[in-house]
Amino acid sequence: MATCLPYLQEQIAIIRPKVMVALGSTAIEGLLRTPVQVTRMRGQWFDFHSIPVMPTYHPAYLLRNESMAEKRKVWEDMLAVMEKLELPISQKQRNFFLKPS
Repeated sequence: MATCLPYLQEQIAIIRPKVMVALGSTAIEGLLRTPVQVTRMRGQWFDFHSIPVMPTYHPAYLLRNESMAEKRKVWEDMLAVMEKLELPISQKQRNFFLKPS
């Protein structure tokens, strides 16, 4: 990770993303340079060189864990990313992974 980080930082500087999503502990730890507990960090905004970073679960975790509640957490993280980017969010998107009432 230490070897590749300078290349990643250069790519990020060239692309200048408006936001980044870090999928899983390895990505979060690599970007934020801190030991992580994804369950405590996900859903909160962090900063990487003035770029907002949303940590969330790695897709492999969601494939192993079939809980709709866990999938909903990642969905909420993605909704927060969409809000940060000022993208429109439909009511259907807001209600996805929620049990019908």
